[in-house]
Order: sequence, then C-alpha cells, then structure tokens
Amino acid sequence: MLTTAGREKQEQLSIMLSDYGRGRLLAYADSFRELSRSYRGESPWGRGEQREGASRQQVLEERRLWENRQVLCDNLEEMSQIMARLASEVFRLTPLPLREERLVARALKQEGITVLDLFYIDLPGREDAPEEGEDPEGAGSSARATLGLHMHTQRMVGHGSQEVADMLSVLLGRRLVVSVTSPQIIEEREGTYLFVEEPRFVVLSGSARAVKENEAVSGDNYSIIQSDRGWMTVLLSDGMGSGPAAGADSSQVLEMMEKMLEAGFETDMAVSLVNSALLASEDASGRRNMSTLDICSLNLYQGMCVFRKVGAAASFLKSNSYVEQISLPGLPLGVLAAGEGEEARQALRQSVSRELIDNDYIIMMSDGVLDALREGGYEEAMVHYLEGMREQHPEEMARNLLQFVLRCSQGRIMDDMTVLVLGVFDSHR
Repeated sequence: MLTTAGREKQEQLSIMLSDYGRGRLLAYADSFRELSRSYRGESPWGRGEQREGASRQQVLEERRLWENRQVLCDNLEEMSQIMARLASEVFRLTPLPLREERLVARALKQEGITVLDLFYIDLPGREDAPEEGEDPEGAGSSARATLGLHMHTQRMVGHGSQEVADMLSVLLGRRLVVSVTSPQIIEEREGTYLFVEEPRFVVLSGSARAVKENEAVSGDNYSIIQSDRGWMTVLLSDGMGSGPAAGADSSQVLEMMEKMLEAGFETDMAVSLVNSALLASEDASGRRNMSTLDICSLNLYQGMCVFRKVGAAASFLKSNSYVEQISLPGLPLGVLAAGEGEEARQALRQSVSRELIDNDYIIMMSDGVLDALREGGYEEAMVHYLEGMREQHPEEMARNLLQFVLRCSQGRIMDDMTVLVLGVFDSHR
C-alpha cells in the first residue's frame, strides 16, 4: 500500500502524463486536419465542367478518382476529430481516503485477496442531458467516478469479480458492479479490475426471426454492445437482397461497427467511417455492399435512447398503451458519399432522442416485417397491434409479434424478417 507522500506523487504523475498525452494527440489531430485540407477539392462536375476530348471511360475514371480522394479526406477529418475528442478527455487517478482504503484491503484479505492499490478514476462529463444539436453520446460519462483495484488472489481458486463488487457495495455504501471491460474472475496473477456505479435502468432483450422462402440463410443480422460508460447499443443490419451474400454484407457492417464502438469511437463517426469503407470496396463487377443500419443507443444511467437509421425501417417506442413510430429518411450504407457535400454528411448523422421510463418497450425490425403488413397500411397496422399488446417478457413479445405478421401475410415469407424487443426497467423502483 502507498504512503501518504507516495499517494500524492502518484496523483501528480497521473496529471503530468495526461497533459503530455493530450498535447501529443492534439498535434496529431492538427496533422490529420491539414492532410485532409490538402486533398480536398471542389468537384468539377458540380460546376458542369467536363474536359474536352475526354472519352466517357476517362470521365468515369476521373470521377472515381475524385470520389476516392473525398473519401480519404473524410476519413482523415474523422481521425482528426477522434484525436481531438480523446485529448479533451482528461481523467485523474485519485487515491481512496485512507480509512476506506484500509477497510477494503482488510476485508478482501480475509477472503484471500491481496490488494496492491486502490484508486478512483475521475472521468470527464456531466450529469445533465445534451443540448439541442449536440451529440447525445458525446456529452460525457453518466456514471460517477470508477473504482479501480490492483489485486490478485492468494489461492488457486479464483474469486468472482461480482463477489468483490458486492463486498465493495456494502463497505463503501455504493451500488457497484463490475465494468464490462474487466475480467470476471480474479486470478493469482496481478491485475487491475474496475467497478462502476450500478446503472439505474436494466434492459432485457428478445428476438424472433424468419428466413425468406427458399433461402437457408437470413440476410438480417443484429448485435448488442455494452460500454463501460453505461451505454448499450443495439445494431440491426439488413443486407441488400437475400441469402448468403446479403447475410455476409450485413455481418460485415456489424463487425466493423462493433470494432469501432468497442474502440471508443462515437456512433456518428463509426457510421461515417463504415460508409466510407463500403464506398471504397466496390468489386470488379461493380457490386457494392449497400446494407441498411438501424441503431438504438440506450443510456442506462440517464434513461435516454438515441435512434439512428441509415436506410432502415421504422422502430416503435411503446409506453403503456401509447405507441410512437420512430422514422428517419435516408439511403442505405455504401450509396451516399459524404464527400458529395454537407447535405450528404448530415444525412448520415440524423438522430432522434427520447427519454425512457420504467416498463417502456423499444421494438426494432427489418423492412421485411413491415412489408408483410402492406394490406393493413404498413406502420399504421404495426402501431395498432402494439397499442393492444399487453406488456410481457421481450422474448415472448417478439415471438407474438412475428406470429401476428405471418398471419397477416398468410404464412408467406417474401423477405427476411427480424424483430428485436427491448424492455426497459427501472431498478430503483
């Protein structure tokens, strides 16, 4: 355990390292920004210009080259923004009060766990909701300071990290859970484990799927990601067409999004970079991945969700018997080049935010579900059904909803169907 002087020195060192790293990141951000400006250029086709004597093939190749340059510029600009954002995220390691430190170390030692260091990680952020026009996920962390323990077990049999979280909750008078970034088992080898404030809201999910007739593989895929800052992100992608090729396309989109979000990219930036990657990945036959992307990001501390849709079908928010339809215009990924102008860039960043309360349900679906309700008026038929649907477990709701759609289509499955239901519950009630 550190002495008082050692604790003060450690705190000063953490601040100096933060300042040094912040300066380096800002320098890198400026470099990427300048590179982006050097490659950027106005489209000659936008002014109606065309080189005299040039063949159609030459014009197409020159246009492709210009578009690729704009994609590169957008990527460099995104990297610059990411580095600048990271540079603004100053955090400080603060030792626990000596009394709490000794209390925790003594209690864990009795359980066969040796604590080498304890500290709070003070993250940037604020508790209030984002302002109009501000990225809801860029407003900072919603959780209070994270508790870090550098420790190891003294015996061969490891302890569960959640067991330690339960002990810390009693000892410190805070409701703590293990961070999603920390191992679930404490081992003999030394390691750092993070514990965060328990989110106020709990989300249960359920799904139901149907594959298009005469196909063995669905073109729809979905993924659920949790961050260490209290955000849960649900992704649903519908590949163009059906079958293995469509399934591979939507899977590729989700894999790229997962990697970027888990690396700490903001959702808007991740969407823009994935779109750029798909624009640049056209094969020799001219085929391009043009999958839809439906995103619902939930803040489990504040009780807020953010919907983003890139060519995706409508979602629905059910609160008791009231049902709201959430729709956003737009084209699928791989169609709209961000380099074509600010309007195209904003189309990829549209979002709708809603506050959540206990017992709310979020229903997401691929367009095959709504297309099967054409005789009932598509979204109108879905709203009417959800209004009369009683609250139940999300898995049961998803199955019942899909059965309703199949009855409406007389059992025909003309396109892949995927239904996701998220039940939101207030754990403090």
